[in-house]
Amino acid sequence: MPPYPPELSLLSWLGLALASCATAYACLSLWAWFRCERLNKHRRARVNDQASHAVSVLKPLHGAEPHLYENLRGFCQQQHDHYEILFGVRDPDDAAIAVVQRLQREFPALPMALVIDPTVHGANFKVSNLINLLAQARHDWLVLADSDISVPPDYLARVTAPLGDPGTGIVTCLYHGVAGKSMTTRLGRLFIDDWFAPSVRLAHAFGSTRFAFGSTIALRRDALEAIGGFEALEDTLADDFWLGERTRQLGLNTVLSDVVVGTDVTETHLATLWPHELRWLRTIRAISPAGFAFSFICFSWPLLALSLALSPTLSCMIVTGVGGLARLIRYGASWRGTARSSRWQDLWLTPFRDALMLLEWAGALFHWRVQWRGQVLHARDHAPSRYSWK
Repeated sequence: MPPYPPELSLLSWLGLALASCATAYACLSLWAWFRCERLNKHRRARVNDQASHAVSVLKPLHGAEPHLYENLRGFCQQQHDHYEILFGVRDPDDAAIAVVQRLQREFPALPMALVIDPTVHGANFKVSNLINLLAQARHDWLVLADSDISVPPDYLARVTAPLGDPGTGIVTCLYHGVAGKSMTTRLGRLFIDDWFAPSVRLAHAFGSTRFAFGSTIALRRDALEAIGGFEALEDTLADDFWLGERTRQLGLNTVLSDVVVGTDVTETHLATLWPHELRWLRTIRAISPAGFAFSFICFSWPLLALSLALSPTLSCMIVTGVGGLARLIRYGASWRGTARSSRWQDLWLTPFRDALMLLEWAGALFHWRVQWRGQVLHARDHAPSRYSWK
């Protein structure tokens, strides 16, 4: 006789299968982290000979976001011989203007321009802003970076170095979360550091370059013109991804820089964090439906707990133990690349973070609407063909 009733045996096998999937992901993502660290050390050891190449930095702005002055100031302190910064707003009453003017007074020798242009090109206001900025850019090497990004002093030199290779289409950067003291902002930081970044590193370790992040995109003007300019993206939702995708379609390479920049997590209430993360997940689902469908295996703690509940057997306990250990090691090993003050800070939040991610993943399976800067967009079409303003 079998040791369990047939229906229980089926549940046991299901539990073991779930545990195996979650453990495989935890172990592979740990391996991918160490692999990326080795590659990045090799890259940092190279001598950069591109620091004298002229660069135009395009910074679309919208409102006086928290830490805007500190984040923009980092771009004004770059160890780079020749670069300019162009800040763009649509509204002449935008609160970000005062921050830019403060920086212009503080760094009078740095070529810095404020472009106030209400002209709207298409439905994506960020791309519209970039079109207006590009018209004023003097140089052929371009760096685009979101307004909430913080960077080290050697950022420009390092992210533009791969552009010297004519086979490079874009260079992009991973990012880590910079959170406040509230639990919600720390949960938001874990979304980036403990789910998003490991997933990207794992995909990259297996050879995928189907990514591009608004944290940084560096490219040459000729590559941008070859894909039809920013005008080709004026109605897209995930403009950063499609900018990279269009250059890849030309046979050009996407380079993941060794630079990891910071991005502010400012949502202090779950009511604002939820729609923000849901927008990310629905956008990912639209771009990569198959990858999104299987991404539930990334949510280690609830999946391992469910596995043990379905299969309280010795074999399942061993598998889940290995998965939990790999998850813990990855969390501890990666802390130096984050804004956490200590190795194990917020470890206790990871089960809640994974459970929330699982709920958001399930929520992203329904509907395609996403909210973005006062607009309600339709993610499936990759373009806001149906949108409205609040």
